[in-house]
Amino acid sequence: MNNKMVRYVIGHILKIETGFMLIPLALSFFYHEDIIVKKAYFFTIILLLFSSILISKKVPENQKIYAKEGLVIVSASWIALSLFGALPFVFSKRIPSFIDAFFEIVSGFTTTGASILTNVEALEKSLLFWRSFTHLVGGMGVLVLALAILPKNNNQSLHIMKAEVPGPTFGKLVAKMSYNSRILYMIYIFITIVITILLKLGGMPLFDAVVHAFGTVGTGGFGIKNNSIAYYHSSYIDYVLGIGMLLCGMNFNLFYALLLKNYKQVFKNEELKYYCGIVAIAIIAISVNISSSYTSISRLFRDVFFTVSSVITTTGYSTVDFDTWPVFSKTVLLLLMFVGGCAGSTAGGLKVSRIAILFKTVVGEFKKIGTPNRVTNIKMDNKVITKELSSGISTYLMLYITIFLIAILFVAWDSPDFLSAFSAVAATFNNIGPGMGIVGPTSNYASFSAINKVILSLVMLLGRLEIFPILILFSPSLYGKSN
Repeated sequence: MNNKMVRYVIGHILKIETGFMLIPLALSFFYHEDIIVKKAYFFTIILLLFSSILISKKVPENQKIYAKEGLVIVSASWIALSLFGALPFVFSKRIPSFIDAFFEIVSGFTTTGASILTNVEALEKSLLFWRSFTHLVGGMGVLVLALAILPKNNNQSLHIMKAEVPGPTFGKLVAKMSYNSRILYMIYIFITIVITILLKLGGMPLFDAVVHAFGTVGTGGFGIKNNSIAYYHSSYIDYVLGIGMLLCGMNFNLFYALLLKNYKQVFKNEELKYYCGIVAIAIIAISVNISSSYTSISRLFRDVFFTVSSVITTTGYSTVDFDTWPVFSKTVLLLLMFVGGCAGSTAGGLKVSRIAILFKTVVGEFKKIGTPNRVTNIKMDNKVITKELSSGISTYLMLYITIFLIAILFVAWDSPDFLSAFSAVAATFNNIGPGMGIVGPTSNYASFSAINKVILSLVMLLGRLEIFPILILFSPSLYGKSN
């Protein structure tokens, strides 16, 4: 284990967070906020600078990074970012409890959007900005950003990128990881700017447009109004955000293919077809189920389209309280929480490609019942799925179910009913945010105990980093001397 290199990279990540912290600090001066808020940023920046310099002042002689180091760097960096990122809320006394502040900022970085705040509109604008800005950073991945801007990156960085980019498969756009990361971030920032402009054209104030663009592109969903997107009463804004969320639930590699005018790669992408199909079926099914509650077809479609887009992309914005919908519709939404977006997107969940491969595996096994000696090859995009990848997906699913059940047992201790406990874990593990029951779209996570807030914070990290980077921290072999 190359501990020196792990510390060195984490130190650089903290320096990047120091730079990020200057933005809300500047905003606190711009909006003439209370001096305690400005001091909160100053103290946090000083701590970040001191810590980052302390652990990364000496360049290691051995700079090799393997899979183990990549996993540890990713998990330790995300935890460190969250610990320091929570401090402005604590120092400003806007969220006095460190555990509550940690929950809130983990929810931000993991693009979950779950909140313990009962009155989000009471927060200063700089704190609202920092809270939503974590969606932008965490959506694509802070390590991906580091690979894009830090010098001397080589193909060993693939181990870091593999550990952070969600999904069962990973494809390089270009040969060098630094270029690969820059391309992804350029696309990411471009979409953010486009959504910001479109929201501003729809009458949304510039500040609101910026933070909602962060939440849309990062599929995070932190609102700055107590009733989320419903506050704006605008069909235009609903459709801009709804379409934006669906686009950001796609594999970002497909956007690069579009830039290269490689349209066949996009339109023949099997995961994208499954993704669009699931969205269409969910919209139709829910629309039929709740149609009797609406007098306007256009309003019915608008609410269902937005809600399905928000849930399957694990964003968590809301225009209606879907917890009041019939059981069938709520069941469909619960299933969408588990499906999530595409691999290589900013969305959470199991990912459409995993679901598709598991479905094809089951179909293949059924075909073998009548002809046991029959050889069936599972394919995605006309490529045979290797046994290694298929086995990895099965292992991931088993771990996913195990962790999910354990988390429910803990959370059920604080929950008034099973639906609240189940949806709270589903919403945090799949990085959605709002669930049902006491954690529905009009509620929050404030009622949970401190220990369960810590557990749910860990669940959010496990969901965003897809289990293995966090689990490796508990592996005894990690702390051995051998590589």
